[in-house]
Amino acid sequence: MIQLRRVYERADPADGFRVLVDRIWPRGLKKEQAAIDLWLKEVAPSPELRKWFGHDPEKWDEFRRRYASELDGKPDAVRLLQEKSRRGTLTLVFGARDAEHSNAAALKGYLDAR
Repeated sequence: MIQLRRVYERADPADGFRVLVDRIWPRGLKKEQAAIDLWLKEVAPSPELRKWFGHDPEKWDEFRRRYASELDGKPDAVRLLQEKSRRGTLTLVFGARDAEHSNAAALKGYLDAR
């Protein structure tokens, strides 16, 4: 099972394995507070894609397409996430305010489709 949680929300034992999927560490948060098991920067969108998207919901569909293309080029990182989700609950942790249009939501969709 794969679920999403903002990094600023309190960690829950039901989160299972928590993976931060942002390239940049969330502002104002100490590593101990985040309760992250793994920071997997490699699965975050490229800086160019992240800047282009700018969390604009109007660009969401194109962002997901471009991000999926980037993820296709990172098979080892994708495989690691798939293995973790098969072993138990995998929580993709992210910093964006808009959970529905976050890279974590796009990544979950990508993983669920495989």
